[in-house]
Amino acid sequence: MPPFAVLHVCMGNICRSPMAERLLRLAAWERVGDRADALLLSHSAGTGGWHEGEAMNPPAARQLLRRGVDDRGFAARRLLGEHVDAADLILTATAEQVDFVVGLRPDAAARTFVFGEFGRLLSAVDPAALPPAGAVPDAVYVRGVALVEAAHAARAGRSPEPGDELDDPWGRGDSVFSRVAGEIDSVVRPLAAVLLG
Repeated sequence: MPPFAVLHVCMGNICRSPMAERLLRLAAWERVGDRADALLLSHSAGTGGWHEGEAMNPPAARQLLRRGVDDRGFAARRLLGEHVDAADLILTATAEQVDFVVGLRPDAAARTFVFGEFGRLLSAVDPAALPPAGAVPDAVYVRGVALVEAAHAARAGRSPEPGDELDDPWGRGDSVFSRVAGEIDSVVRPLAAVLLG
């Protein structure tokens, strides 16, 4: 069974979504070490392709280094329908990007959330009601799919709240990047905890 795949989406794929990609990977590695990559795929893309192939924005890379992970091997890419098809959970920086994802693939609506929205819904899900956690691909995948279904059910058709969005930190200095990275961390760490136990 493939690893449970989380796709992070922002606009240019050089600031918010790459930080989310690497911070979720870090949270997974801290829990299960080198088994993480076999259990969880964390990747990202942008709704616009103007930065395709570029490195991460330097202030974003600095935030990762401060948190113990780096930006080596990262290259921005434009979001394609095939990325959405292969994702089990899609986390976007803004509600507009949810609309973009669902415009590409309408069947992705139930597994696509604004970042902070998913964080709120995650706290409403009882982990004990999910399939058992285990550090093997099948267990993580089944638990992850059930988690996404439970979060979607908890959403109950409500729209995201304005505070659920991640501010675009591009060009706004290290303090804004630090705040946004902290907001990302506050979602990906609980996500890794629920997925991996």
